[in-house]
Amino acid sequence: MGEEEAKAIAVVPESVLKKRKRNEEWEKNKKEQLDAAKLKRAQNRKLIFKRAEKYIKEYRDQERDLIRLKREAKLSGGFYVDPEAKLLFIIRIRGINDMHPKTRKILQLLRLRQIFNGVFLKVNKATVNMLQRVEPYVTYGYPNLKSIRELIYKRGYGKVNKQRIPLTDNAVIEQVLGQYGIICIEDLIHEIITVGPNFTKANNFLWPFKLSAPSGGLKKKRNHYIEGGDAGNRELKINELIRRMN
Repeated sequence: MGEEEAKAIAVVPESVLKKRKRNEEWEKNKKEQLDAAKLKRAQNRKLIFKRAEKYIKEYRDQERDLIRLKREAKLSGGFYVDPEAKLLFIIRIRGINDMHPKTRKILQLLRLRQIFNGVFLKVNKATVNMLQRVEPYVTYGYPNLKSIRELIYKRGYGKVNKQRIPLTDNAVIEQVLGQYGIICIEDLIHEIITVGPNFTKANNFLWPFKLSAPSGGLKKKRNHYIEGGDAGNRELKINELIRRMN
C-alpha cells in the first residue's frame, strides 16, 4: 500500500509538464534572439565606424577641393563662384498676429507651427515660391556641416509611430530608416548635407527643431535682413544665428 501511494505522489500532472516544456522553449528562443541581436550590434558597430571614416574623408576632400579651386581662380586673376546651394535651414521668428490664412497654411506645410521652430528644406522652385510668401515670418540660409551636426546631435528628435523620440540610440534611426540604408546618426547627417536620394524620408523622420530664443536677441523682426532686420534670406550668416539659438 505504501509503494502505491509513493507512485501516485511521483506522477506529475500533464499540464505541469506542458508548462515546463513551454517555458524551456521560450527561454531557448529568448537566448537565441539575444545572441542574434548581440551579433548584429557588433556587426553594425564595425559598419558604422567604417562609414563615419568614409564620410570624414569625403568632407575633408571637399574642403581641400574648394580651397584648391579658390587658389587657382585667384592665381588666374578670376573669382571662384560657389555652386548653388541645395539645402536651406528655415527658422520661424514671428507669431500669428495679422497673418493671412494662406501664409499660415504654408507655415504648417513647412512644419513651422511654433515660433523658433527650425527645419531643413531642399532648394527647388516650389520651396522658393513658398518661402517668398512666408518671408516676413521666417529667416533662412545655407547651413554648413558644423551647424547640421550640432543641431542633430544636440536637438535631434525622430518621429517614431507619430511620437517624438530623442536620437540617443542608432537603433531608433535604423528602425525607421534602415530600409533606405540609413542606420546611424552619421548616415542621417550625410543624407541631409548632401541632399541625397532619400533626403525627403530622412528629413520627414526628423522632428522640427525646437530652438531657444537667440542669445543677444533679435534686431527687428518686422524688417528684412538686408534692411538691418531679421526676416528673409541671410545666406551663410544663418550659421551664426544657429550657434546663438542652439
